[in-house]
Formats: sequence, C-alpha cells, structure tokens
Amino acid sequence: MTPAEQLEILTRGVVDVVTAAELSRKLEAAEASGGALTVKVGFDPTAPDIHLGHTVLLRKMRQFQDLGHRVIFVIGDFTGMIGDPTGRSKTRPALTREEILANAETYKRQCFKVLDAEKTEIRFNSEWLGALGSEGFVRLAATYNVARMLERKDFRERYTSGTQISIHEFLYPLAQAYDSVFLRADVELGGTDQLFNLNVGRDIMPSYGQTPQVVLTTPLLEGIDGVEKMSKSLGNYVGVEESPSSVFGKIMSIGDDLMWRYYLLCTDVSPAGIEQMKQLVRDKTLHPKKAKQGLAMRIIADFHGEAAARAAMEEFDRVHSDDGVPDEVPEFETEAAEGRAFLPKLLVSCGLAKSNGEAMRLIAQGGVQIDGARVPPGTRDIEARPGSRVLIKVGKRHFARATFTSGR
Repeated sequence: MTPAEQLEILTRGVVDVVTAAELSRKLEAAEASGGALTVKVGFDPTAPDIHLGHTVLLRKMRQFQDLGHRVIFVIGDFTGMIGDPTGRSKTRPALTREEILANAETYKRQCFKVLDAEKTEIRFNSEWLGALGSEGFVRLAATYNVARMLERKDFRERYTSGTQISIHEFLYPLAQAYDSVFLRADVELGGTDQLFNLNVGRDIMPSYGQTPQVVLTTPLLEGIDGVEKMSKSLGNYVGVEESPSSVFGKIMSIGDDLMWRYYLLCTDVSPAGIEQMKQLVRDKTLHPKKAKQGLAMRIIADFHGEAAARAAMEEFDRVHSDDGVPDEVPEFETEAAEGRAFLPKLLVSCGLAKSNGEAMRLIAQGGVQIDGARVPPGTRDIEARPGSRVLIKVGKRHFARATFTSGR
C-alpha cells in the first residue's frame, strides 16, 4: 500500500494522533528506504488475564504488522513493580516480582489470540531499566521537570487536594518513556488514558538525540455493565481465554446501544457495515438479539474458532429457550450446620451474589431457583444434608452446583 493508504488504515478508529503529519513523513521515509517503522506498545502484567478491552489495542498492533511494520510487545516487568498511577486517586500497591512474572507468562500466551506470533517481538523492560543504574535514572529524571509532571490530571488533583503522591510515581512515566528511547520507537500506541505517559516519551527523546515518536491512542472499551472501563477488578470484563459459553452469555447481556461500540472496536466489520445493521434494526428487519448473537459469534470465533462459536450459540439457545442447564456448571463445596444452610451465604460462596444483602434481594425478587423450583421470597435457610447436592440458578443464566459437607 502507499503511505497515504497506510495512514488512512492506521489512523482509522483512533482518538489521538500526535501528529498525523509526522506519521505520514515516517511512512514515506520507510517506503523510500525499504524499511519498516518500529512500533512499541507496553503492557504491565498487573492481572493474570488479557480481556476484550486489551484487544482494542492489540487489533491496532495487528494492523501495523499486516502492513509490514515491526511491532514490539513490551512486558513491563520493571514498570509493573512501580505501579502505573494513571487514573489513581491514591498510590497503587506494588506487586512482587514473582506476581509480575507469573502474570507475564499468561500475557505472552494470550496476546497471540490477536497478534501474529511470527511477527511479534516480545521484550521485558527490566532488560534495560534494570541495567540503567542510579546514574542513568538521575540523568533520565533530569530530562523532565516537576511542573510538567503536575500538568497530569490525576497528579494535579491529588496535589491540590493534599493527597499523598510518592516520588516513585513520578518515575513511572519517565521509565515508560525510556522504553521508547531504548527501543528507538517510531510509534507508540496506548489507550486514551495513557496520552500523558506517551507524550513524555515524545518529550524526552530529543534529549537522547532521537526523533520524537508518533503517539496514537485507541478508545477505552466499556465493560459489560456499560458504565466503567472494562476491568478484571470490577468484574465487568470478557476474558480472551474464558469458555465460549461464558463469553456468549456475557456478550448477550450487554445493552443494545453498547453492542454497536463492541462491533466497532472488537470486530472487523466496517463502519459502513455496522451502520447498515443499525438501519435494519431501526426498520425492524433485524432483531437486536440476532445482531447481538452475530457479535458474540464473531468474538468467540476470533478466540476459539467457528465451531466453538456455533456450539456456544446452540447451548445458549437451549438453556434460555428450553430452560436447560449448561454443559459446564461450576462446582462448589460448602459446610452445612445441623442439616440446614443459610441461603444468602450459600449464594455468595458459590459466586452467585457479591454479598448477603444482594443475595437477599435476589431471593426477595424471586430470582433464585433450587433444583428447578423457585425459592419463595423471604426464604433464609434450605435443607442441606451432608453429601447432598443442589443445582442453584440465579436469574436466567447463572448456575452453580453445591455439595454440602458436615458443619464444624
């Protein structure tokens, strides 16, 4: 493709481009020299799973790969121990090196659900940040100033409110920026919440005699709750290694309006194709449920294959249309005292409610079934003989089997 055609593809769907003119010049220079751009993206392995929100960025990385550019997947095993302060109202608890390395192993495997394994270069930033030494860090810190650092929104708000900012948190954007210096990045990608950090890399590269990198940011994907950014800690995520049936159920639970954003950010359907589907829904030619099933099928096929996607849809239809039970139901053991079990606590221990209060509300609303029978509102205890099992259903699609053991 020509540099102009590449520019159109690479900037499609992004939020910030700093700057488009610079990216155009870099693409033209790469074509003239027969070379490729070095594209760097960093991921701190602070949780053990990659979710659908991460794939928005991974898909943009894949576009660079498909156009012949060099993509470096930087695992922040060093920066992860500092803790990214982005969006934080207080200092982030530091992870141990053992936790970081364990999470990094899953990242290395899961990223190839989207990226081309043969074209992806994986690097750990402890390789150069660990070797930088105290003198190197002092020189790195000298490339920036506190006034600029306090321009960052979360730092400024914490400073104004008198909330503690630890000195090591200032080192995080600088360490991330040095990744770009060491790798001589032409382009760095990140989510919109990373714009400040990415621009620090642009700012300090001239101090090391390098041309500033171009910065591209991708949108943040809302979680299945439709409110907060997708996050494992908030429980509103879709993991790339979750079972197909779980992914299908979660996608079917999202709001109709949010469905179109998932189509845009998580599939290869063109904006024109999405608009055509929207019009069919408005004309009542296409039911929103069918459009959402198509979305779930596409996402599952990307991660698990088309056969798994078809099986997940068939199971979903069977469970919801025929009042069936999923093939895979989580199993739990729980204690029962004197042949009885406190139902709210049972729902919490099986992961079907977040608290006893929520469990009691579900019971009061008639949303709980035991072995196919609806639990009457106000029920607190159920029969629980040691060794017996019950099938619990909450709402339309949440199941668990509990085996009772002798109470202490």
